[in-house]
Amino acid sequence: MPGFSDPKGKYFTEVIQKRAIPARIQTTRQMIQGKVHVHPDQRVMDELDGPQTFLAVTEAQVFDEQGRPVGTVPFLSVNKTQIVWLAPSEGSRAEGAG
Repeated sequence: MPGFSDPKGKYFTEVIQKRAIPARIQTTRQMIQGKVHVHPDQRVMDELDGPQTFLAVTEAQVFDEQGRPVGTVPFLSVNKTQIVWLAPSEGSRAEGAG
């Protein structure tokens, strides 16, 4: 993706626009509830199948194996190899289907 630099030499790239989709993610050790981010023309499944190692999750609530809250963070990067399943939350479109 092309970028540009300002007169001081600082380099900028284009902002990548993504859609935030509410979802629940079960990892090998925790449950995460938050918003996953996908490109506007893709599904959640496309993002999971993509070459990136990590999946961005915002407004993330993390729960332990017994369902107890562990914490809330504004941003969490989840290693996709640790994801057991991911489901869009109720009220969102069936983003993973297809």
